[in-house]
Amino acid sequence: MFYNEPRVKAFIDRYMPRLHFCRTLCVIGALAFVFSPLQAIEPDTLDCNPLQELEVVGKAVPSPLASSSPLQVMERDAFLRNGALSLADAVKRMTGVDVHDYGGVGGLKTVSVRGLGAKHTAVSYDGLVLSNAQSGHVDIGRLSLDNVSMATLSLGHDGDIFRSATEYMSSSLLTLSTLRPSATGTSVRLRAGSFGLVDAMLRHSQCFGDGWSASLQGSFMRSSGRYPFLLSNGANTAVERREESDVMTFGVEGDLFGRLLGGDLAVKLNFFDSERGLPGAVNLYNKENKERLWDDNFYAQASYERRMNRFFTLKARLKYDYQHTRYKNISANYASGEQEDINRENSCYASLGVKYVPFGSLSLALTSDIAYAALDNNFNDSRQPRRLSSLTVLAARYDMGRFSATASLLATYIKDNVRNGTASAPFCRFSPSVALSAQPFAGVPFRLRASYKDCYRVPTFTDLYYLRLGNVGLKPERASQFNFGATWSVSLGRVVEYLSIIADGYYNRVQDKIVALPTMYVWKMFNSGEAEIAGVDASAELLLNLSRGMRLQLDAGYSFQHAVDISDPAAKNYRHQLPYTPLHSGKFTLAFLSPYVNVSYMFTAVGERYVLPQNTQRNRIEGYAEHSFSANREFLFGRYRLLLQGELLNVGNKQYEIIKFYPMPGFQWRLSALFSF
Repeated sequence: MFYNEPRVKAFIDRYMPRLHFCRTLCVIGALAFVFSPLQAIEPDTLDCNPLQELEVVGKAVPSPLASSSPLQVMERDAFLRNGALSLADAVKRMTGVDVHDYGGVGGLKTVSVRGLGAKHTAVSYDGLVLSNAQSGHVDIGRLSLDNVSMATLSLGHDGDIFRSATEYMSSSLLTLSTLRPSATGTSVRLRAGSFGLVDAMLRHSQCFGDGWSASLQGSFMRSSGRYPFLLSNGANTAVERREESDVMTFGVEGDLFGRLLGGDLAVKLNFFDSERGLPGAVNLYNKENKERLWDDNFYAQASYERRMNRFFTLKARLKYDYQHTRYKNISANYASGEQEDINRENSCYASLGVKYVPFGSLSLALTSDIAYAALDNNFNDSRQPRRLSSLTVLAARYDMGRFSATASLLATYIKDNVRNGTASAPFCRFSPSVALSAQPFAGVPFRLRASYKDCYRVPTFTDLYYLRLGNVGLKPERASQFNFGATWSVSLGRVVEYLSIIADGYYNRVQDKIVALPTMYVWKMFNSGEAEIAGVDASAELLLNLSRGMRLQLDAGYSFQHAVDISDPAAKNYRHQLPYTPLHSGKFTLAFLSPYVNVSYMFTAVGERYVLPQNTQRNRIEGYAEHSFSANREFLFGRYRLLLQGELLNVGNKQYEIIKFYPMPGFQWRLSALFSF
C-alpha cells in the first residue's frame, strides 16, 4: 500500500540499487576490519606471498600453441601496448572476432566469434559467467581492465576441464582473471580525452596475515559523446554532431582472497551504475533521438577450491545478481508522449564440482550447476517469466606431452514459467565435445589439432516474452563446430627471440539460426533456418632483440568468414552472407619497446558487410581501415611509480559504420597517468 504510492514507488525504484551499493561498502569494510588485526607489523611482511610460503597461488598462463582448440591470450602488458580502455578495445585486437559497436564511449558493444552471433559468446569473470536472462547481451564496453590481469578467448577446450558447467554451454568463452594483490599499495589513474572524456580510478590493495589479501576499487567515467560526422545526401554532405550520446558511469569492486580450512577462497562484490543517452540511427529526417537508459547492477560471488588429497579436488561457486534497467523514449508516436520501461532481474546461481586425478596424465571432472532467474517489469499484463536451469558436465583430459585429448558431455535442462500467458516449451539437450592435439615430431615445436563441439543458445526473455516483439514459438539455436589447425614456434638465436605462427580452418553448421537485427535497446530476432560458416583464422607473432635493451614486437592476424544462409534454395538470400559478418578482416600491431619509451602502431581492417540477409547494394556497409598510435613511459621514484601514456586513435579521421546508420567517432586522443605507491 505505502509502496504503491507513486512518489514513494518511484524513489524506491531508482534508489534501491544504491542500497545494494552501500551494502557492498559495508561488507568490504567489515571484512577489512575483521582481518586487520592479522596484518603483521614488520614492513617486510607487507608482501602478500611471504618467502616461507612454498605454494604457488598464481594461475598459469595457458599456451595458445599447446591448446587443442583455438585460444588467444592477452595479459596486462598487452592491454597497455594496445591502448585498451575497456575490454571491448582489447577484444578488437583478437583474430576472428567481430565487435558490434554503436559508437562512442558509452555505446553498446557486443562480441561475435566466427559469425555465430554475440549470444554464443559467454563472458566469465573469475570462473563465474556474467548473466543477462532478459536480453542475453553482455556489454563488454562497460567492463574496465583496471582490475584484470589476463583475458583469454577460447573456442572449445583450453586444457582446463575443471570449469563450471555453464562455461561449457557456449561456443566461445571470454575469460577474465582478477588482478590478485601481491603487496599492500594504492594506485590512482586519471584519463582525459576527446569528446569530454574524463575517466578516473582509485584502487587500494591490502595484505593481511596468513595469506589473506583484499582490494577495493572505485571508478568514474563520463563523456559528452558529441563527436562530428558527415551526413550524406546524394552529392551533398554536411558536418553534424552526434547528439544524445552522453554517458556517465560509476563502479565499485571489492575482492577478498585467502586460505580457509585448507582451501582457496575468493569473494567478489561489484556495483555498477550508469546513465546514457541512446543516440539512435542517423538519417536525413531524424537527426535527434530522445531515448535514455539507466542501468544499476549489483552482484556478489564467491568461489572456494580445496584439494582434499592427491586424487580429489573440490570446487564450489555461489552468485547472486540483481539488474535494474530503466528505458525512456520521448516521442510523439506514443499517446502519452513518452514510453518508459522498467525491468528488474534477480538471479541466483550455484555450482559444485569435483576433479579426480587417478594418475598424472589423466584427469576427470564432474560439475553440476543450477540457476534461477526472474524478470519483473512495469508492463500491463506482464508475463513475469521465471527460468530454472540445470546443467551437468562430465569432462576428461589425457595429456602425454606430445599428445593430448579432451572430451566432455554437457547435459542441459531448462524450464520457463510465466505468470500470464503461455511459456515456451522445456529445453533438454546432451552436448558432446572432443579435442585432440599432437606433436608429430619429437623436438620440433610443431603441433596439429582438431576439435568438435556441439553447442546451443536458448532464446532470451526478450526474444520470447517481450510484449511488442516476443515470440514464444522461437526455436533454440543449435550449432556444430569443427576445427582443424596447426601451431608452430621457434627461437632463432639472439636476434629472433620468438616466432610463432597459428592457423586454423573451421566449419560451423547452424540450425534454426537466430539472426539479430539491432536497435539500441531491444534487438529484433527471427529464425533464418539453417546456415553454414566456413573460414580461416591465421595469426603470427615475432619478437626481435635489438641493441641496448630495445625490442621490436609484431603481432598480425587475418580472418576469412564465409557465413551464408542455406535455408531455402529458392529464397532471394540463398547463400548470401549473414548480416554484419565481414568476409575479410585483419589486424596488425607493431610495438617498439625500450627502456626510454614504448611506442605501438595498431592497424585494423574490416571488409564490407550487409545489414540485412539479402546482399544487395542498398544493404551494403562499406569496409574500413583504422590506424592508431600509443606511447607510454614509466618513471620510478623509489617505491613510487608513475606511468604516462598517450594515444592517437583513428589518425586518418576515417568515418565508418560498424552498425548501419550508427557512425563511429573519427580522430580521437587520450592522455592518462597512473600513479602507484
